[in-house]
Amino acid sequence: MIEIATEEMTAGIRESWKKCFTLDDPRYFEHFFRYIYKPEYFFVDLEGRDVAATICRIPHSVMFNGRVIQMSMLSHACTMPNYRNEGRMKKIIDAAVDYCVHNELITLVSATYGESYRPYGFEPIYYRASYKLNREDVRTTTYGCAYDPQPLDMLKAYSAYIKHFNGYYARDLEYFVNLKREITARGGKIVAYYDEKHIIRGYATILLEGKEAKVEELVYLDSQTIMRLLGAASQERAVINVHVTAAENLAKIFPKAEKKEFPVVMAKLNDPKLFSRLFGTEARTVQEAYGISRRPLYINEPV
Repeated sequence: MIEIATEEMTAGIRESWKKCFTLDDPRYFEHFFRYIYKPEYFFVDLEGRDVAATICRIPHSVMFNGRVIQMSMLSHACTMPNYRNEGRMKKIIDAAVDYCVHNELITLVSATYGESYRPYGFEPIYYRASYKLNREDVRTTTYGCAYDPQPLDMLKAYSAYIKHFNGYYARDLEYFVNLKREITARGGKIVAYYDEKHIIRGYATILLEGKEAKVEELVYLDSQTIMRLLGAASQERAVINVHVTAAENLAKIFPKAEKKEFPVVMAKLNDPKLFSRLFGTEARTVQEAYGISRRPLYINEPV
């Protein structure tokens, strides 16, 4: 029987994640269940008292063309080993998608799970790019850089930066409190750059992955901030892998950098007629809906 989870099912949901997502960072797992998890975020397929299958659905307020739209992100659908090959995965995705269709205008899903969701009408709408740099590419002073910035400073920098984008989650102060906890839990660092008036101009979240420093989020207000923040990242590792939106052309600053683009988020337009009325357009597909965006998209949250 598929239903929305209750607190009593938490242990079974945790166990399903441990058994099914063995390649995920266990540090993020602990952070998620400590600071993000709520039982009502999960659909569960129960077999007696056993949690046989689960799927996560986290609601978000999203800014799109000047309106706040309620959406959600589907992720981490899985079936426990003892209950596989019984069609449970399809049934729980069916249930979650059906719920979303009747309760929200647009639903998102990570492109990581893309092939499982294409039959439901999900299509790629958001791409990111990675730039691989060497320490020699960013030799610069790190004057003005400081580790462990305050959440309020990060919110100020993000609020100024995100004005150039569309389709983004409406982050608040609590989000940045949790972001700092997450990066710390994963063994990473956050560095910020402050100008001569001690005003924050941007920040970077840095994860240390083997011989590379991965800049998972780069928020900046000018090119000098980019150089200072990446200069700080280069002190952690000799190779820096910088992730930004596909619309941000860092090749202008780093023409020799190795660049790759990849899909990150897929979306499903649940009610084309309502969307068309809200935005004064005629959108029949999710690509047409996002095609009216006045600015490039930004979605950099895992769930």
